[in-house]
Amino acid sequence: MLFSLRIFFSIVLASMLAVTSWASFQCPLFSVPREVATHPWFIATLFDAYWGFLTFFTWVAYKQTSWFARGTWLIAILLLGNIAMASYALAQLFSISGDDDGPRQVLTRRDAKIGWLGPTLAVIGVAVVTLAARS
Repeated sequence: MLFSLRIFFSIVLASMLAVTSWASFQCPLFSVPREVATHPWFIATLFDAYWGFLTFFTWVAYKQTSWFARGTWLIAILLLGNIAMASYALAQLFSISGDDDGPRQVLTRRDAKIGWLGPTLAVIGVAVVTLAARS
C-alpha cells in the first residue's frame, strides 16, 4: 500500500510539473482570454479546484501543530495546487517506515517540526505568481 501511494503521488507531482512547464512555454499565466476567464465552467472549475485545495489543507492543518508550518503550507497549496499537495503527501509517505501501520501513521500522526519544504514551496509559489503578474 505504501509503495503504491508513493508511486501515485510521484506520478501526480511529475505530471503536474510537466503540464505546468508545458503550459508556461505556450503562454503567460495571466494571459487567459476574457472569454475563457468569464466562462461559467472555467469559474466552476476554479471553485472546485480551490475547495479541493482547502479540503486537503484541513488535513495538513490537523497534522502540522505549528501555526507557521500551517501558514506556509496554506500559501504553497493555494499558489501551487496539486504540486504542493503531492509534495506534502510524498514527504509524509517517505517519513515513515514500510510496516503495516504506515498508512495510519500518514493519516493521523501529528508533526511538531516545521521542516523546510512548506516554507520553500510557499516562497516559490509567491515568486511564480509575482513573476507571472509582471509578464
